[in-house]
Amino acid sequence: MMFAPFRYLLLQTRNSNDAIRVQEVRCFAQQLGCRTSAIEVVDFLIRGPTPSELKRADVVLLGGSGHYSAAGEGEWLERAFDALRTLYRLAKPTFASCWGFQAMARAMGGRCVFDPKHAELGTIDLQLTDAGRADPLFGALPHAFEGLAGHEDCVVELPADAVRLASSESVVNQAFCFANKPIYCTQFHPELDRSAFLERVQAYPEYVARIVKVPYQEFAVRCRETPAANTILRQFEMFVRREV
Repeated sequence: MMFAPFRYLLLQTRNSNDAIRVQEVRCFAQQLGCRTSAIEVVDFLIRGPTPSELKRADVVLLGGSGHYSAAGEGEWLERAFDALRTLYRLAKPTFASCWGFQAMARAMGGRCVFDPKHAELGTIDLQLTDAGRADPLFGALPHAFEGLAGHEDCVVELPADAVRLASSESVVNQAFCFANKPIYCTQFHPELDRSAFLERVQAYPEYVARIVKVPYQEFAVRCRETPAANTILRQFEMFVRREV
C-alpha cells in the first residue's frame, strides 16, 4: 500500500550560527527516509509554533539544544513548555530526543536536573523495561540494544502518566511514552548514526573533555554504530500511520 508522504515540524532550540541547525534536519530526514524539504522548522529561541503550523504537520519532532538546558529557566523555555503542553493536549504525534525528552518530561510535571555524575556521551547500553517489551513500538527492538547519547541533564522523575520504556546502567529514564498518546521520547539519539554523532560532538568539543575525559580520537574509536536504535523513527512513523 502506498502512503502519502508525511509532513514534519521540527521544533529546535539552537543559536542562529550553530552549524548543527542544518545537520539536525538532515539527520532526521535520513532516518525517516524523507526529503529535508518535508521538515518545517521553528526555533523556540525565537517563537513557538503557530496553530496552523501544528495543524499542517503530521508529526512533530523535538531534538537537541546545543548549549541550552531543559533544567534551566527563561522566557524561551516557558514558551517551549507551553507548546509541549499543547502537543500533549492535542495528542499530536510527537517524537522527542535528548533535550526534547527532558523538556517534554518537565513540561508535563516531571523533574529534570543538571546531574554531571550521571552524564553520558557516546555509545551506551540500553535495556527495555517490561513495559518497553510490551509496547507496540519499542517491543520491536531487541531487549538489549545500543544507542548514541550526549547529555548532562537527567530526568529524575517522569510525569504521572508517562510509561518508562528503557533504561541504562547510569540513567533509569532513557525512554518513555504517554499512556494513550502518540508521543514518544528518548534520552538517546535515534536520529543519529555514528558519523552524524561524531560530527555533532566535534561541534561541541568541550563535552568530550568534561564527560569522557579522554582525547577525541580515543573517544571516537569507542563509538559504534547503533542499528537497532536507528530503526525507531521509521517504526514510529509506521506506528502513527497504523494507530492514529
